[in-house]
Amino acid sequence: MAKSNLLEMHNIGIVVASLDRTILFFEEVGLRLEGRMMVAGEWAGKVTGLENQEVEIAMMVTPDGHTRLELSQFHSPKTISDHRTSPVNSLGYLRIMFRVDHLDELLSRLSKFGAELVGEVVQFENVYRLCYIRGVEGILIGLAEQIGAETATDILENKV
Repeated sequence: MAKSNLLEMHNIGIVVASLDRTILFFEEVGLRLEGRMMVAGEWAGKVTGLENQEVEIAMMVTPDGHTRLELSQFHSPKTISDHRTSPVNSLGYLRIMFRVDHLDELLSRLSKFGAELVGEVVQFENVYRLCYIRGVEGILIGLAEQIGAETATDILENKV
């Protein structure tokens, strides 16, 4: 049997309470709604282990078309726990980080959706201005504006 090779990272999934509000928020960040649909049936329950599930999903895609964010709103079964407001040092899902331009302007627009800074906007060397925000539904998001020619990948490669 041939060895499996990783081909791409297709998407990151986040369960939300309001799909409509969350879609609008991520469109404001810069993602595009690629599609929306209901997922239900025996096959879906077998994949997730939730048996009779009914979930509406929306697939958001980055402008380059390479990375997707799958937003899911469960109709049944009801969600059983909520980790959205856990601090950044909690086990499990931490945050999504987006590279953006014009960070201050984006923060101003996202504040209209209730987004709040977790700490401060800081500068990492001469590479990025970055911050964490709590966006719609308390989802933790990192935003980084590149300010120099060097990227974080360049720094990591030089330290190896």
